[in-house]
Amino acid sequence: MEKQKAEGVTRKLVGFRMIDRGIPRHGYKIAAADGEEIGHVTSGTMSPCLKVGFGLGYVKPEYAKPGTEVAVVIREKSLRAEVVKIPFV
Repeated sequence: MEKQKAEGVTRKLVGFRMIDRGIPRHGYKIAAADGEEIGHVTSGTMSPCLKVGFGLGYVKPEYAKPGTEVAVVIREKSLRAEVVKIPFV
């Protein structure tokens, strides 16, 4: 704990909402706009009410701010997503 306090954390848990059509699933990669891998999805699904995919994932701290655009790699395609505040509702 002291090491984390002194050096800072290496990843943060964030919520995200898909901009492009797609369903995020556990283990999918999260990437920055330039294609650099910045994290991974811990859980995700499709909202039947909102008709949009959403999920949780760990990312590098510099990408954890709400409104940041990231990409979720689904079947080797980068689909756009946006970091949002959690809880989702």
